[in-house]
Amino acid sequence: MTSTSSTSAGPASTALLTDHYELTMLQAALRSGAASRRCIFEVFARGLPEGRRYGVVAGTGRLLQAVLDFRFDDAEIDWLRDHDIVDSRTLEYLSTYRFTGNINGYAEGECFFPRSPLLMVEGTFAESVVLETVLLSILNHDSAIASAGSRMTNAAGDRPCIEMGSRRTHEWAAVAAARAAYIAGFATTSNLEAGRTYGVPTKGTSAHSFTLLHDDERAAFEAQVASLGVGTTLLVDTYDVTAAVSLAVDVAGVGLGAVRLDSGDLLVQARQVRAQLDALGANNTRIVVTSDLDEHSIAALAAAPVDAYGVGTALVTGSGAPTVALVYKLVAREDESGVLIDVAKRSKDKTSFGGRKWAMRQLDAGGVAEAELIGTGTMPANNVAPSPNAPSPNTRPLLVELMRDGAIVADLSLDAARRRHELSRAELPPHALKLSRGEPAIPTYFEDQRR
Repeated sequence: MTSTSSTSAGPASTALLTDHYELTMLQAALRSGAASRRCIFEVFARGLPEGRRYGVVAGTGRLLQAVLDFRFDDAEIDWLRDHDIVDSRTLEYLSTYRFTGNINGYAEGECFFPRSPLLMVEGTFAESVVLETVLLSILNHDSAIASAGSRMTNAAGDRPCIEMGSRRTHEWAAVAAARAAYIAGFATTSNLEAGRTYGVPTKGTSAHSFTLLHDDERAAFEAQVASLGVGTTLLVDTYDVTAAVSLAVDVAGVGLGAVRLDSGDLLVQARQVRAQLDALGANNTRIVVTSDLDEHSIAALAAAPVDAYGVGTALVTGSGAPTVALVYKLVAREDESGVLIDVAKRSKDKTSFGGRKWAMRQLDAGGVAEAELIGTGTMPANNVAPSPNAPSPNTRPLLVELMRDGAIVADLSLDAARRRHELSRAELPPHALKLSRGEPAIPTYFEDQRR
């Protein structure tokens, strides 16, 4: 889906969605003369959230727009000057700031693993370093939501999942979460701003307050059916579920669209309600369940006659992993002669690998993922990376061009990202989709292709 509105979540400029030290580093680099050196920064995760078997890239479309919107207009410059954040020379540089470099990365919706180079940002140090915080903020949040959402939609199988977590997170985080959940396979969202800004399909009917507003349950059901039609979803657990189901069919007829259960033992209730609906002749009336669902409770309901799941809190908080712990590290820079050299952090437990990366996914003869192959230098000919650890010649490249010379060149369609995730997840080995705690589904191998 594509946006039909120019509305953006938050202020028009993203320039101050950053950490103070990004600008002090810029000021010092301008002073030393190193600010104009060509650099490559890489975004990656040293590991996955504990027990997770794969992650999902999301937020790329929001990220690229944030780069375009990273502008220091008069209001931002005045605030920085008034609060003595940086000196006048730095303010002058920022007043004309535009990112003019290149960004390559994993396409939105792609699955990833430890050390996957999700983003490669190439430009001068000055124009690249200031993007660190906003890029990580977007990717860490949206990828955490999509990673949790992927587990949920996989557990749900062919039954649709509805995103309904807006009231459990920050108001603008809710919009981003709805977008990320849609990429991960959620069918709809309750959030109208996500519908307006990103084109995510929206759905909604009523809450318990609507029933309680009326003198009795019949009056509430009659009002909703009169307004929304017999295809609506009636909430049947405000008082007595059995009585409410009978009343719902009496009011709407056997063509009632759905009933919703939001409390109690959902497995037992779903079976009882299904039997009751069928006995009343409402064989096509669907059952929607909500009430603090996560991927585990969705999986537990696999044998229940449930038609759709509404998920809120667990989804928008990453189901226990609200970040995927991505970092932004300098991996290459120009030396004094203008040659790009590899650099890397070597501190204990936080070692990084220098150099411009390429990445491929190794597949077996049946197209099932076996390993993540990462290297530096030139991509191997024919996308084949010979290695004793990687005997299969079947690979596909993972890095795509996202931004060139400061302009977006990637396809940012949500439908494309959604389809991409479906294909990427289907490519994983069966054990990757287990909900039990485990190691990353495939290993990551580094191949030194430099000669």
